[in-house]
Amino acid sequence: MSDLRSKLGDPTSLTLSRTIAHAAVQPLTKAARANLQAVPDDSHSNLEWSSARGMFLTHPLGAGAAHCQVGLGLAPLRLVILSDGDEIDTLALAGQTTARALDWVDEALQDIELAPASPVALPYDLPGDVVEIDRFGEDSADLAHLAAWFSLAAGSLSDFAAANAALDPGPSPVRCWPHHFDIATYVQLEPGDFETAKGIGVGLSPGDESYDEPYFYVNPWPHLPVASLPEPIAPGHWHTKGFVGSIATGQEILTGEDPAKTTAQFLRGSFSTGRAGLGI
Repeated sequence: MSDLRSKLGDPTSLTLSRTIAHAAVQPLTKAARANLQAVPDDSHSNLEWSSARGMFLTHPLGAGAAHCQVGLGLAPLRLVILSDGDEIDTLALAGQTTARALDWVDEALQDIELAPASPVALPYDLPGDVVEIDRFGEDSADLAHLAAWFSLAAGSLSDFAAANAALDPGPSPVRCWPHHFDIATYVQLEPGDFETAKGIGVGLSPGDESYDEPYFYVNPWPHLPVASLPEPIAPGHWHTKGFVGSIATGQEILTGEDPAKTTAQFLRGSFSTGRAGLGI
């Protein structure tokens, strides 16, 4: 077994770790919403995944603290305050309540003269199992496996975005969106409003109501006609319930000898297929 395959573990065993991490990341987006100027596409609230740190990070917060960020490390699960890239405060989350985690973020932000996160009302509903998390359990190996999937995605998507940087308008930055907890880039293929202009979303969901495991997706917009979908790119398949997209689940990715190579080939091939289907 390759080192990467070992790090990724069993993709079907990550449900609880995914749910816990999804709950734990919400104080970060609240901190960003409390301290950054809102932008129309809501990107001020999204997060970076740092593979080197195994950590989600906010955008830099506050004009007077330009290098301050709030982070969430997955293995071990912990909240972190960073300044100029250095960890200046941390809270291990094992055994802590979600209320205490948010209080800690508030205290840390106020100590550096930033606005607290707790007054922020999120403009979206979270899945029921995420809402039900009120205390963080002990750290588990599955959190490290989940981190490995995010690292595989971050590297693969960054390489994909760089390879398509010449497109206009082209790929958006690779970021994690705390609502659905997916990490993605959106490749806009023509100028105009996102609702009407052609484009393709390319990313990784750590799992949701569609697939209870991590899965890569390549979703053309507007949706391609289901009746005339071409052959899917191996090792993936077409998903047509609720949305239309090319999907490769974690289990499908692991059928390849090299998960990183399999992922790159799937993303590249599915993107080409999506562009052809959109006629652009």
